[in-house]
Amino acid sequence: MSALLEAADADAALEMLHALGCTDGLPVIVPTPARVARLVLASGLDGDIELGEMGPGYGVATVAKVACAAVMAGCLPDHMPVVVAGVRALCDPAFDLTEMQSTTHCIAPMLVVCGAARVLGGYQSGFGLMGPGHRANAATGRALRLAMINIGGARPGESDMAIHGGPAKFSFCFAEDAEASPWPALHTTFGYDDADGAVVLLGVEGPHSALFSGDTEDPRAAVALLDVVAAVIANRGSNNAYFGGNAAVAVVFNPEHAALLARHGYDRARVQAELSTRAVNPREALAQLNGKMLVGREALVPAVRDPANVHVLVGGAPGLYSMVMPSWSAGPHGNVAVHAAVEMNQACELP
Repeated sequence: MSALLEAADADAALEMLHALGCTDGLPVIVPTPARVARLVLASGLDGDIELGEMGPGYGVATVAKVACAAVMAGCLPDHMPVVVAGVRALCDPAFDLTEMQSTTHCIAPMLVVCGAARVLGGYQSGFGLMGPGHRANAATGRALRLAMINIGGARPGESDMAIHGGPAKFSFCFAEDAEASPWPALHTTFGYDDADGAVVLLGVEGPHSALFSGDTEDPRAAVALLDVVAAVIANRGSNNAYFGGNAAVAVVFNPEHAALLARHGYDRARVQAELSTRAVNPREALAQLNGKMLVGREALVPAVRDPANVHVLVGGAPGLYSMVMPSWSAGPHGNVAVHAAVEMNQACELP
């Protein structure tokens, strides 16, 4: 159920939303009926259409409720198709949203905007793509979080039990840089055509930097880069190291690092296979740190058992760093990636 709140003015309305626990702690745009209706119209869908249930409170995510979260987050009408797709992905049972919202781990949804949807609303894939200053990225990721709070009912210390939380819980959304990538677009690995708009959603920790400064013309540099990235994936203090197995991780190579790999004959499949093979730890070393967490009997414990669960894409600017996003590695479905199409032709022209 949802109710229409009343306040004396905009300032009072904002304070009411804070007091009711409806915000992420930052100021929001007050979701007046007119503002919400405008974003519902921009979605091209009826407001009462249900996009799915959001745990742990199992609230029903209708288009109107999602539009309310999008207004509060500062979204523009052009962002609504991506927000809707993101919520559909969040509500996919394979994403294990209830368990992810309730865990003590710092996991957060990371939304990657792919294909034609990148142009919609101006999603950014270059300098600072994971940081501040990009409205479409920030507002869209924030809309998902506000929906998770107000529809899913996840509030810190009550139902969201993340011990420390993390900045990625405010907003984590960016676009893939398909133009700078030597490999096919990420969403095509899920069966979409290159021209389609889609989002790919992973539950991850915040970004971990992978530092590499080797000679890009040396064939051995490609192996060294892969070893650096694999070492970050298999970090012996991370969940992936102990129960990664079937979980997914994301690797965002900067354009320079991606070009190096391609120059030396590495397509995406080979990169995935090499990282899966190299991101391992000796059982003995892990046993000395967190022995009670280990399962199975393998001498070398893989952080990601299936190469297809190493999701490789390109973003950012040339330089020393690429980024790894480890995962939670838990939940009934093992913290896999999910995806959804962005329906860009349904949006109505706003008056």
